[in-house]
Amino acid sequence: MSKIDNMELFVQVVKAGGLAVAGRKIGLSPASMTARINALEQHYNTRLLNRTTRQISLTDAGKGFYDACLRVLVEVESAEALLLDDEETLSGQLRITATSDFGRQFVAPALSEFVNLNPNVTPYLHLTDGVNNLVEHGFDLGVRFGNLPDSNLVIRHLANNHRVLIASPDYIEKYGKPKQPKDLAKHRCLVMERLGEPLNEWRFHLEGSDQTIKVNQAFISNDGAIIRLWALAGAGIAYKSIWDVKRDLAAGKLLTILDKFVLGFQHSDNQKTGLQFVYPNRQYLPRQVSEFIKFLQIQLSEEN
Repeated sequence: MSKIDNMELFVQVVKAGGLAVAGRKIGLSPASMTARINALEQHYNTRLLNRTTRQISLTDAGKGFYDACLRVLVEVESAEALLLDDEETLSGQLRITATSDFGRQFVAPALSEFVNLNPNVTPYLHLTDGVNNLVEHGFDLGVRFGNLPDSNLVIRHLANNHRVLIASPDYIEKYGKPKQPKDLAKHRCLVMERLGEPLNEWRFHLEGSDQTIKVNQAFISNDGAIIRLWALAGAGIAYKSIWDVKRDLAAGKLLTILDKFVLGFQHSDNQKTGLQFVYPNRQYLPRQVSEFIKFLQIQLSEEN
């Protein structure tokens, strides 16, 4: 077996969580799977997996090897796609992850239209406001607000962005409009949660400097689309990226408040909140990925 074959088998075992389960997927007996993994560990003279009769876990060396295998397999897939691509026809998988609200409003419709034009492309869209490891989860492309800390990823600017404080006309009529950030203490605020922690510290420009105000959380969700829906329903005040709410603002369904204090109006916050394409650091992107990047850029340019 080639090194690539062994890498693919090792990745299958880790993803499946066991030798027997992985073996059933690829048509090998448990004994054959055990022999293959033993041979792999003997070849490198390193234990890659801690194994019991019921479960497996990666050793430190195994974790490093697994991450490296994922990167190599992605590059192999990209190289094959480059050679197999037809000049006229786009084909292959297109796996994308995006933030929940922006993904529903912009990425999902664009992806549907893109596949209608290129029916040999097989799309997969995963929406989450958490941060995914693109390589580990096999994503070709991420669409995110703000720069991500992973230096192994390529980050390409997609569109300018800033955050706004918004509420519905009904909410403002019922509870009034805050005049100063400190007035938010008397209001119902709709707060995002990330990794189990509420993001209830909102940033403003006060007295010549950037300051943080801790707000009361009337509603909490880990899904940005839910936060926007609550705001539309008059449940409270939300702190959102302009892209998530620009259509609602244009339709008069939401209104901005405290504009002169919110970073992004008088004081640009774009470097930290800008809309970005993120993808694995590879020299040759599959054509369906690079073409979708161009397609979404055109779609969003029509929104401005």
